[in-house]
Amino acid sequence: MLQATCDLPVPDLPPGREWSQPEEQMWEELWTGPQANQWDDSFIPAVAMFVTHCSNILGGRASAWMAQEARHLSDRLGLTPQGMVALGWELPPQQQAPASVVPLRGA
Repeated sequence: MLQATCDLPVPDLPPGREWSQPEEQMWEELWTGPQANQWDDSFIPAVAMFVTHCSNILGGRASAWMAQEARHLSDRLGLTPQGMVALGWELPPQQQAPASVVPLRGA
């Protein structure tokens, strides 16, 4: 069972290019998420590639191979349900907030 968050220091983004604020935010979120408990510094390039591909996909600049590579990286990094199963990882149970009742329209 993975811990809910990772309290280890977030590594610096790799040098060699300018990183946008959304990319820096994604980097921070990935390295403080539960899966980061299983990563070491050897994962820095893979996580950086994932951030780059996601940025290009969300920005409408990605080719089909970039989208495919992002999908493969997300599995290998344990960021998808399939990837987590393949790695034998489980997230801790989430604490459910009390469900609020929303009336149906016209009721």
